[in-house]
Amino acid sequence: MITRLLVANRGEIARRVFATCRALGVETVAVYSDADADAPFVADADLAVRLPGNTPAETYLKIDLVLDAARKAGADAVHPGYGFLAENADFAAAVTDAGLTWVGPPAKAIAAMGDKMAAKALLAEAGVPMLPTWTDADAITDFPVLVKASAGGGGRGMRIVRDAAGLAEAVASARREAAAAFGDGTVFIERYVERGRHVEVQIFGDACGTVVALGERDCSIQRRHQKIVEEAPAVVVPELRRRLHEAAVAAGRAVDYLGAGTVEFLLAPTGEFFFLEMNTRLQVEHPVTEAVTGLDLVRLQLLVAEGEPLPLAATPPTDGHAIEVRLCAEDPAQGFRPATGTLHRFAVPGVAGAFAPTKGLRLDSGVVDGSVVSVHYDSMLAKLVAWAPTRAEAARALAGALARSEFHGVATNRDLLVRVLRSPEFAAVEIDTGFLERHDEVFTPLLAVESVPLAALAAALAGAAGRRASVPVLAGLPSGWRNVPAFPQVTRFTGPDGEVEVRYRLDRTGGLAEWSTSTGSRPGTADHAAPPGDTADGTPAVGLVEATPDRVVLDVAGVRRLFRVRRAGSMVFVDGPDGAAALTELPRFPLPTAELAAGSLLAPLPGAVTRVHVEVGQRVAAGELLLTLEAMKLEHPVLAPADGVVADLPVPAGSQVDTGAVLAVVTTEEDTP
Repeated sequence: MITRLLVANRGEIARRVFATCRALGVETVAVYSDADADAPFVADADLAVRLPGNTPAETYLKIDLVLDAARKAGADAVHPGYGFLAENADFAAAVTDAGLTWVGPPAKAIAAMGDKMAAKALLAEAGVPMLPTWTDADAITDFPVLVKASAGGGGRGMRIVRDAAGLAEAVASARREAAAAFGDGTVFIERYVERGRHVEVQIFGDACGTVVALGERDCSIQRRHQKIVEEAPAVVVPELRRRLHEAAVAAGRAVDYLGAGTVEFLLAPTGEFFFLEMNTRLQVEHPVTEAVTGLDLVRLQLLVAEGEPLPLAATPPTDGHAIEVRLCAEDPAQGFRPATGTLHRFAVPGVAGAFAPTKGLRLDSGVVDGSVVSVHYDSMLAKLVAWAPTRAEAARALAGALARSEFHGVATNRDLLVRVLRSPEFAAVEIDTGFLERHDEVFTPLLAVESVPLAALAAALAGAAGRRASVPVLAGLPSGWRNVPAFPQVTRFTGPDGEVEVRYRLDRTGGLAEWSTSTGSRPGTADHAAPPGDTADGTPAVGLVEATPDRVVLDVAGVRRLFRVRRAGSMVFVDGPDGAAALTELPRFPLPTAELAAGSLLAPLPGAVTRVHVEVGQRVAAGELLLTLEAMKLEHPVLAPADGVVADLPVPAGSQVDTGAVLAVVTTEEDTP
């Protein structure tokens, strides 16, 4: 039996495996990079071994370092998690050769499925339906097509190409991204199915030759070919479900599969389905299968690795419906640009459990308050899963929990996820892998532009309450109070749509006598004693009910609204009934700063400049690719904002840059003196 298990992974992945180990009485070992030294998963483990360095290539992808850590810690088994070395056949073989128990499929099965071209040929012989596939780009005459990495997964190294003109660059870019993420730049090309659904089947195999399907999941809502919303069971007719399960089991039997695996299919609008790939590991989205089956899939992995037979011989019945979202540190409105920084607050209300099958709301998170989101790893912060008796109830509960959550300090995709879950199309199961491209409305922030002034007012009142609470004398006087009213108090913020100036005055009782904003919406004034309804100029009557440093209650046209306010330095985070706002309070007397040259393009996040595509003095068109920035294992193009001339390229290829660094200067006719 396994007594001490090393998890060759990080974040919520490692925490998930550790949770089952604790329940089974198995000791745990973490490995960690320097950037992860203070991460929650390190604290969760019984033992932890440092891997010197920061990047995955220096640490988590080093087979020799991981095996040496297992020896140092006295581990007798290794679980690869999902990602990094989880689908590396050489790693699986090295673990076995070292005399350790490998919690995963045999190296032979990993190798067979790891080469996606060879896997397609093998499984086609087993009767699994396939899409047309090419390795020679010159042989392609019909579009659209999808360029895919032969190794790895997670959407990395994938590009949709709709005409011949973009094929060569898509192939080259996919190769670079795949090589950076998986150490293998091999790519292939297959037919792209418009409006296809991504449906996958969870399979399990044991040493006795049993291979069973544990149900299917729909993972069609994706960005950059990476799943962000997953659900189980998939909404399909019973006959299609049966055929999907049979094809998945046939794929597993074709390679004598052992352990947890996922067979992914593309479901066409016609009802046809085609094999995409087989992931020889546990999937990120496995919690939805656990929720509807009640099975702990990590426990099954450990039992099978110990040589035990599966406790079930057929597909188990499902109970209810489960939906999972991947909460990521990124800005959807900016092309899903990853975000870095300190997560000052991470709070989700109503969580019933974590890292184990749970009825209700489950949170599997790799972060806590104070965690630092670095540039070195994937942008996913957590998975939030809702189980309910019906799909509609699960979607409503999950959207509500997300909307009420507090995520401070780092931009996230929370608002996008809420809008997807609340959309009529999602409710009607009108979903496919191109959902986000067709529905621009889901990119709209939950907090409407016209609601920002109220959030800013709440931030200003909370700040005033905090200052009054800290004074040594006369703390009970209202902030800024004068015996004879003179000038209002003024607080300025930068917000999601630019600068907001809040002017307000409190009366002698501490009530809101008047208020206005200068940008973002129409100016408004309010009389605290005014009756419910609008004031004479048509703006809502706003009264102050309560103001503390972290809580403000406003009466808006007769309806009380609670705003939760938290401050981190100059940042003020306001969570209200309509959405959340991240504001930066501006100093009353700002210091002078250096003026940037007109046309300066700044680094949106820390990263490495991998390629520079233009030269100083070159004329460029709007949207033309200037250089490529690599961060969080993805390539980010930097494009010309307008027609002009490249005036400066201060950062050469291979350089590391911080957020705000000048990457290029493009001058236009308007910029020329």
